[in-house]
Amino acid sequence: MAKPEKLIENGIRLDGRRPDELRPIKIKVGVLNRADGSCYFEFGLNKVIAAVYGPREVHPRHMQKSNSAVVRYKYNMASFSVEDRKRPGPDRRSIEVSKVSREALEPVIFQEYFPRSAIDIFVEVLQADAGTRTAGINAASLALADAGIPMKSLVSACAVGKVDDTLVLDLNKDEDNYGQADMPVAMTPDGKITLLQMDGHLSGDEFKEGLEMAKKGCLEIAQLQRAALLEKYATRMDGESNE
Repeated sequence: MAKPEKLIENGIRLDGRRPDELRPIKIKVGVLNRADGSCYFEFGLNKVIAAVYGPREVHPRHMQKSNSAVVRYKYNMASFSVEDRKRPGPDRRSIEVSKVSREALEPVIFQEYFPRSAIDIFVEVLQADAGTRTAGINAASLALADAGIPMKSLVSACAVGKVDDTLVLDLNKDEDNYGQADMPVAMTPDGKITLLQMDGHLSGDEFKEGLEMAKKGCLEIAQLQRAALLEKYATRMDGESNE
């Protein structure tokens, strides 16, 4: 696909959003019966599903930790998730995304409650359109909560970037491909950053401004995450009270 002449015109992006606006988000918690916790998350054209299993026994046993749980995170893009069919199986990118995503969630999980156990998080990207790692973290955070894993808080994630010399929130595919910078951020509702990566170049002032923009985006996502959890459990409680 050819690069568009302009990615922003008169302060409006190609998809009609303002620079500080998130893409539409759709969340459904508890979508898989066989997982301990699960979440379906749409972030623009991204479609991601997360499943959590555990705490459960660790195999192989030599991977056990005597004083805490082992958190394992597996991110995978389905071969049909992108226009050019992706080769199935792990690659360098999915291994890297799995590692940083696990590290983004570990600080909020009370791992010490479950020694010699494993908490397994699986994230499957069904449709990709830039920002799949942040969509996956958002989904995984909710799947952990749905599984009843004790956590200090949820984690919310979004990216900020630089396009046509303008800072923008939550890059779409064209902005990700042809922009000047991309900075995924994950954080807790009280502002503790658990993931910060950057590809491209931002000045010191742009970095500070971009981080504030990402914080506002993450807080907006945190409210939607909380609402999705409340919706699931309010529905369940209503059903039980009617029985």
